[in-house]
Amino acid sequence: MAEIRPGRYRHFKGGEYEVIGTAKHSETLEEMVVYRALYGARGLWARPAAMWTETVDRDGYHGPRFQYIGE
Repeated sequence: MAEIRPGRYRHFKGGEYEVIGTAKHSETLEEMVVYRALYGARGLWARPAAMWTETVDRDGYHGPRFQYIGE
C-alpha cells in the first residue's frame, strides 16, 4: 500500500482535506487514515487506508480517490 503522509489532499469530487496521520483500528488492527475536512464544520473523520488509496472509476473519472496536494 502507498504511504499516506500528513498534509492536504483533494478528493476526486473536489473537497479538500487535511490528513492528521494514520492509526490502527482497536479491534481489527486495520490501518486507518485520520483526517479533517477543510470546509464546513471541519469535522474529524477516519477511513480505512485501503479505501483512501484506491482508484475510483466513476462518471468519466478514473484516478485516485484522494490526491496529495502539499503540506
